[in-house]
Amino acid sequence: MNYAKIKPFDVSNGPGVRVSLYVSGCRNRCKNCFNPETWDFSYGEPFTEDVEKSIIESMKPEYIKGFTLLGGDPFEPENQVVLAPFLEKLRKAYPKKSFWAFTGYDFESHLLTGKLGDVNLVMRMLKCLDVLVDGRFVEELKDLNLLFRGSSNQRIILVKPTLKQDKIVLWDEKTVV
Repeated sequence: MNYAKIKPFDVSNGPGVRVSLYVSGCRNRCKNCFNPETWDFSYGEPFTEDVEKSIIESMKPEYIKGFTLLGGDPFEPENQVVLAPFLEKLRKAYPKKSFWAFTGYDFESHLLTGKLGDVNLVMRMLKCLDVLVDGRFVEELKDLNLLFRGSSNQRIILVKPTLKQDKIVLWDEKTVV
């Protein structure tokens, strides 16, 4: 797997100061995507053990509130193989920090059904996340007033309650994660 960039001090992709990893590879190719260079699976640099260690180290400061995974699309099958074990390692190291991910795929119809790669890897990834922003970016539904998403069709899903209750539970600004 390749990654496009790492932001060690990101305040745009989840609450608080976060470390963000932008992975390469996305088949959604949303019109007016803000990262079209990340559509290419070979864009950027290889995601190595040294890169993993660097991210783990950058998460240490107390002011870092969490980790965000975006791209590209972390749920592309090629990325799942690398990201599932990495997220588990990162979650184990930082159980009290929040973990967010963004995907252009739909939670119910793509991620939970096995239509997108290995459902076991997808579930391993989801179990590490607190929040998932799902859905393609749709230019016609773009709204600059939305928090942590670009278009009104995208949802901010609380993953653990959603999996436990078997129904979508949405995040709002009052929810602490």
